[in-house]
Amino acid sequence: MSTIDNTSHETVCLACPSCDLMFDVSSLGDGETARCSRCQHFLTTYRADELSRVMAYTISALILLILACNYPFLQLESGGLKSMMTLPETASRLWDYEMQGLALIVAAFIIFIPAFILILVLVLVGALMMERHYHWLRPIAWLIFTLQIWSMVDVFFVGVLVSLVKVGGMASMSMGVSFWAYAVFSVLFIPAVYGLDRAQCWHRIEALRGS
Repeated sequence: MSTIDNTSHETVCLACPSCDLMFDVSSLGDGETARCSRCQHFLTTYRADELSRVMAYTISALILLILACNYPFLQLESGGLKSMMTLPETASRLWDYEMQGLALIVAAFIIFIPAFILILVLVLVGALMMERHYHWLRPIAWLIFTLQIWSMVDVFFVGVLVSLVKVGGMASMSMGVSFWAYAVFSVLFIPAVYGLDRAQCWHRIEALRGS
């Protein structure tokens, strides 16, 4: 039986990040969650189909992000004048107004960093599903968990919705394919990135390393 299977007899010990109390989480069943008995800190959730689910969400999110970057995002019409904008133009328009720093930040947080994270997840999960060990698995996993906090996909989309409410009284708006694609992308991005349990991921990498 594979060493990365939680149903094996291998002891999987995990220290609580909050109080350092040690736990054996090898007996967790599918869908079960472990919490520290001392401080109630979340430890891990085991899902037998975690990798396949994360892979499906990641591929879907990447496809939607590509669609969002290649179709009209929003069109405004007021006084007979029309203005159409794509998702990349949300950053390029700032660049045109000589706000290069802000343009780079916007582009990084809403397009490049999320795309980079998804590609890393795709590579990592692909290697784990094939049960092959590579020396770059640990750095990639560390990078994924570090960059999670720097992705502003949900923040950006909430900001867009707030802006639409304020602009709605001044101009007529029509949302393009890109808008809806990015909306669904924002939903799928969360389970694609945060669906990868940190403890289970490190355990799988270490098990492959020792196999």
